[in-house]
Amino acid sequence: MKRIVFIGSIVLAFGMGYAFNTVSHENRSTPLKRVTGIGGIFFKCKDPKKMRVWYAEHLGLVKNAYGAVFEWYQGGDSTQKGFTQWSPFKESTTYFEPSSKDFMINYRVHDIEKLVSALKNEGVTVLDEIESFDYGKFVHIIDIEGNKIELWQPNDLAYEKMGKDMGAKTTK
Repeated sequence: MKRIVFIGSIVLAFGMGYAFNTVSHENRSTPLKRVTGIGGIFFKCKDPKKMRVWYAEHLGLVKNAYGAVFEWYQGGDSTQKGFTQWSPFKESTTYFEPSSKDFMINYRVHDIEKLVSALKNEGVTVLDEIESFDYGKFVHIIDIEGNKIELWQPNDLAYEKMGKDMGAKTTK
């Protein structure tokens, strides 16, 4: 009888420990991944077409209709491709507004919905609603000096397919 009570006590203690550990892990929040890389660099210039040609001729960028795309492999999973867009914009573009700067940086993010929620709670100005496309989700924020920032949760497989469908090559 003592043996049955002893074994039962061990099983009960183990079961309670497992249950406590499971509950405590469920309540423990994992840190929010924020920026995971540079998704794009955009800047204003007088003649975007001439600028694309100059960078292709002198710096070897493989240009497309929008600028150039850099292809690389992700640090977190080196079997997965990632992409960074480089784009010159006409100097009269309003896309960077309300910022008065001649540039805008696009940052890759892991979970745009969770990040936007956290940013709103932190008092960051979110300029628009999250927009979804096959190749990812986008939203714009403003930093403390008035720079417009684009956040992108990429779908790299769809982005790569879109580039291939356009006949675009990447800079590697």
